[in-house]
Amino acid sequence: MTSSLTLRAALVSVLLLAVFLLIWQGATAGFGAGGPGAASGMDPEYAKLMGLTATTGKSAMPSPLDVGAQLIKLLSDPFYDKGPNDKGLGIQLAFSLGRVLIGYGIAVLVAIPLGFLIGMSALMSKALDPFIQVLKPISPLAWMPLALYTIKDSGISAVFVIFICSVWPMLLNTAFGVASVRKEWLNVARTLEVGPFKRAFTVILPAAAPTILTGMRISIGIAWLVIVAAEMLVGGTGIGYFVWNEWNNLSITNVIIAILVIGVMGMLLDQILAFVARLVTFPE
Repeated sequence: MTSSLTLRAALVSVLLLAVFLLIWQGATAGFGAGGPGAASGMDPEYAKLMGLTATTGKSAMPSPLDVGAQLIKLLSDPFYDKGPNDKGLGIQLAFSLGRVLIGYGIAVLVAIPLGFLIGMSALMSKALDPFIQVLKPISPLAWMPLALYTIKDSGISAVFVIFICSVWPMLLNTAFGVASVRKEWLNVARTLEVGPFKRAFTVILPAAAPTILTGMRISIGIAWLVIVAAEMLVGGTGIGYFVWNEWNNLSITNVIIAILVIGVMGMLLDQILAFVARLVTFPE
């Protein structure tokens, strides 16, 4: 039954994708009905800026075939390096992924132990709650100017922004998962005279693991979302900078490809953590 549902869902997804691509192709192909004279009444400065797509009446939005051809070209040599503003898509993606994993890893090291402390101690929960409630709603990008001023390194500043945006979902989910462990399990552990540290690793951690992994999935999605905006601000390298640089070059095809790559990589990161979550989930 499950395999049948998965197959049907896959077929529907493929059908929806095909319909979307056909509509996209038709929309871009039918734009130039005006022919070469379509730009006769166009402002000369705008026509000069937009180039051939404007002066011939052709759609400035690339078709799926254009995007596919350019994607094959970029993937044929993803790691070329021709200077600061001309690096391959693979290099840009690797820089972004590296920053995300470093910032996310630091957040894991901070959020999970602190979440355990909050979940196991009512005193620390009430004491730290005001700080969490004040810091949690702050946009991660609001920290960027302060990070750039104090750290004075754009790459490390981006890592700090990833950390500050990743820590809260993990922290709160860990605290909630730890606090929600069944009392009878803890009572049995106390009856068997299991110490606090051993109880945390043998009883609380396995019981809270699914909730902790849920927080980690939320955090990795937010981290990948924020790195693009952060790299647009700091520049240099990364998939976010690639998007901004290609927009400045008016290469909408490359912008669309970057958006596609960002989405696929975000999905892969989420699915990796979803797989780990399924491994630690157990039937009640």
